[in-house]
Amino acid sequence: MHVIRCIKTKATEAQKRPRRFGLLNRFRRSSDGATALEFGIVALPFLGLLIAIFETTMIFFTQSAIESGVATAGRMIRTGQVQSQSISADDFKTLVCNSLSGYLNCSANLSVDVRSFSDFSAVSLPDAVDGDGNLNQNLDYSVGGSTDVVVVRAFYVWDIVTPDHFTGLSNMSGGKRLIAAAAAFRNEPF
Repeated sequence: MHVIRCIKTKATEAQKRPRRFGLLNRFRRSSDGATALEFGIVALPFLGLLIAIFETTMIFFTQSAIESGVATAGRMIRTGQVQSQSISADDFKTLVCNSLSGYLNCSANLSVDVRSFSDFSAVSLPDAVDGDGNLNQNLDYSVGGSTDVVVVRAFYVWDIVTPDHFTGLSNMSGGKRLIAAAAAFRNEPF
């Protein structure tokens, strides 16, 4: 009975308090729309992070596909098929492109550089990106002869979707990323 009396007393005391700032107190205690407001605050960074994760995944997937394409096309140089069939630079680029996925704009964004050397110690390659952050257009197509050392490089320019200050993915000017793959080998005696 004592417990009931205390509760009644407290309720009675609360009723006796003056109703100052009634509207302000109701606003402070109200939680209508709080979830929507919190989601609005968190949604933009969450979606940005999600897009950055997807884009990073696509870059790694593209990197792997280009490496596979370079290895496959490079094997044709190594075995002498390119030399015996007189495959041109454009046709060799098409060989690399055939190994890539359909979502890539291979004809516009892929560049192939093939250089031959007498020995591995003589290998000297120019930088892929020039001082202005653009792809170096000093590309060569020299498949070499029997027992020559050949380096095949492929460069794909990827347009970054997410802002660079958010992800730091770009390594070229204009918010682009250079994806590169290379294969070095000695031609077989054909």
